[in-house]
Amino acid sequence: MHWLELPPPGSNGVPAFLDGAGAAAWLASQPQAQPLRMLEALGEQVRAIDAAAWPGARTLAVLEALRHSIVTLVAAVDSRFLRKSLPLLAEDQRVFTSTQQLLSGLGVAYLRLAAHLPPAEKLVPLHRAAIALRQAEFCHFQAAQEMPPQLDRWLFGILAQAESAGIQRQPIRDPEFPEFAESNIAGHVAWAFLLRLVDPYHLSAAQLAVTNRAFSRWREMAGFQAMPDDDPKARAVPLEPLFGASLPEGVPRWLDVRPVARKMRQRVESLNAGESPESLKLGRELSVAACIRLFHDLDEQLRRQLGTPATEVGEIELLFGADNAYALLAGKSLEVQTLTDKSKAISRQRMEVFGFDRVSQLPNAVKRLNLPSEVWQQIDGQVVRSPSLKARRQSPCLVATPGEGGARLGVLSALRARADESLVARLYWYPWRIEACVLKAAAGGSGRLPAFLMHEEEGLALLVSPSAGVRLNGELALDEAAVERVVPFEVLERGADFVRYACAAV
Repeated sequence: MHWLELPPPGSNGVPAFLDGAGAAAWLASQPQAQPLRMLEALGEQVRAIDAAAWPGARTLAVLEALRHSIVTLVAAVDSRFLRKSLPLLAEDQRVFTSTQQLLSGLGVAYLRLAAHLPPAEKLVPLHRAAIALRQAEFCHFQAAQEMPPQLDRWLFGILAQAESAGIQRQPIRDPEFPEFAESNIAGHVAWAFLLRLVDPYHLSAAQLAVTNRAFSRWREMAGFQAMPDDDPKARAVPLEPLFGASLPEGVPRWLDVRPVARKMRQRVESLNAGESPESLKLGRELSVAACIRLFHDLDEQLRRQLGTPATEVGEIELLFGADNAYALLAGKSLEVQTLTDKSKAISRQRMEVFGFDRVSQLPNAVKRLNLPSEVWQQIDGQVVRSPSLKARRQSPCLVATPGEGGARLGVLSALRARADESLVARLYWYPWRIEACVLKAAAGGSGRLPAFLMHEEEGLALLVSPSAGVRLNGELALDEAAVERVVPFEVLERGADFVRYACAAV
């Protein structure tokens, strides 16, 4: 496989041990209570082993001796970078980088080892490589960091080697993952590719966890194909966009996702019939309604082709958050704080003496809104922020833009960071008529908060901050809207700084 390019083995040192017993002794001497130091120390040893040019049996034995500690440690540190605001803080970025380098280095070490072994001895190292590289990719999705394309190519390399050796679907038990019982190489690669195909960056942390859990159970249902079926009901997704170039001979070109789509439909039917996500082994992160919306979204993602055509190009000014969006759409800032008795008295005195309260309320006063904003570049259907801008962002988040055709309200989603510290994301603009209004004190909330009443095709929706304390089926009072009172009855969308509810006018 001349097309499979692995990084050259390189290390500044030699392994600290020569066999499995030595590896166990070395692990016992390491700072177990310092995860970051352990990540970096294990990464150094994996790279040194990869470069050591030992006999295959010794390399495999030593890597296996380290693997339990690696798997345990990675599972313990992912919360340090799980969907935090971007750019990550320096220490969290260091944890992510060390985790990713450890997992990808382990996968490469196993993959390089397998390339030099006879077919009968490839199963274990290729299986371990598939798991490590799948985890390395998932690490990028968790941290919302853009994934280097070589990870996908290395997974294709695993698939090609396994196909050549006739072991793609050969079952094997993995002591580090007893929950799988038996698994196979093709299943782990399919699991990784399924996540790639559903655009994991646009999922919230909870949605990502549920999606990953579901695909882990259905991984071996997705089949690799040289050509898609002729059946009109077939659901085969092309894999060439993942490879980034023409796929070499002998590498499957399609992934049959029809069985996975069928499973998602069955889960939706079960949820609609009253079963809980937990009873369906989907976890506790999402409600029934949220799981149903997630599966509909995943099914739609699997139907689309990878790659988004360019639409708009050039600069775009973005304002972040509900307060700024309200000010832009309403043409005035919202005083969230309620007036004190003293300030009310002063206001009444001004009105009595001057006939107005503030200078800005004079008939000939010019309103000036000095709202904080950022300029992003629109490129290939995405928006990109320069690394020179340092404000930290988390998606999905509420944004607004002045626009030539008038102010628009939308969502910045699929946010991820690049290696150069620039940010890239997608924009979605709500297409309906929107009223910027004010939400009066809600259950559990206080004061007056910005809100947005949306006149959607299916009915009314209300978008507010999560801090509003809105409860389903509770009556809400609005100011500055055509509708004075609404009752929210369903959560339609949840972001980092907003919730959109379906509601009915009272």
